[in-house]
Amino acid sequence: MTGNLSVRDASGDVAALGELAAAALAFDAAEAPRLVARLAAPPADRRWTALATPDLDAAVLTSVSTRDPSVGHIDLLAVHPGARGAGRGRALVEAAQEWLRGEGVTTVRVAGNPPCYAWPGVDVRYTAAACLFESLGYEREQVAWNMTADLSGAACDEGAVAADVERLAGKGVAVRAAGPGERAAVAAFVRDEWNESWAWEAEQATGCHYASRDGEIIGFAAWGPGPPGSAPWAPPRGARARRRRRATAPLPGRDARGGPGERADLLGGPPAVLLRSGGGPGRARLLALPPGPAVTAGCHG
Repeated sequence: MTGNLSVRDASGDVAALGELAAAALAFDAAEAPRLVARLAAPPADRRWTALATPDLDAAVLTSVSTRDPSVGHIDLLAVHPGARGAGRGRALVEAAQEWLRGEGVTTVRVAGNPPCYAWPGVDVRYTAAACLFESLGYEREQVAWNMTADLSGAACDEGAVAADVERLAGKGVAVRAAGPGERAAVAAFVRDEWNESWAWEAEQATGCHYASRDGEIIGFAAWGPGPPGSAPWAPPRGARARRRRRATAPLPGRDARGGPGERADLLGGPPAVLLRSGGGPGRARLLALPPGPAVTAGCHG
């Protein structure tokens, strides 16, 4: 119970939470159920929960950082349009902070919890969410960017992509989709060159491409979720850009275009600056992410 609002554990109601998110996230309705499903299937060592109203007309997903157990994350807040204006969002944020406090968290971020998150933060187009967090004492901190690529046939020059792949092949660099038997090798490369978080993303990504030379992997790109990267010792021959384009503008009927959408988002931005305050769950963060500049914020708990 938070104030006059009852809150229950909804971690097992993934399908219903997806429907709620589709109704609440006007700018992301088509992919909202998949985002909820992703958040509900994080790495095995993540502590997380979903809290909701009894009628599931509002919910919040929250988790504890694996990197730093003193840090918690508000991963998603959704309130059905027909249930807004009654304090449900505020009550759920407070309930999430209370749950995080019970898990030993001293600082809360309303931002992505790597390696499994829907966005680095809250899209500033969702004005009501930004206003809610500011009304709870959040302070803007930084700017981040979200870049979008149109994957429709009119905007995707598949011939140019094929020509790029052929040109690289002439230089001894092969760019191809990672098959079921190759994903583990790509993940091992990512683990060696970067870290376990990126390796998890490469393993879990809906699609993954990699570049190799003389049978040795030198770079990769993954999508839905998944980051791109090149080994620091690999010479720049255009493989980095080609991998990204092969991952987002592949041949017809395959990979990203074969998925449920015709848009690809490259999520990025500066590293979060962790601020603390005494007492409560600490200082919370809002990382806002529009298709352009975005703001980050923090608040005193």
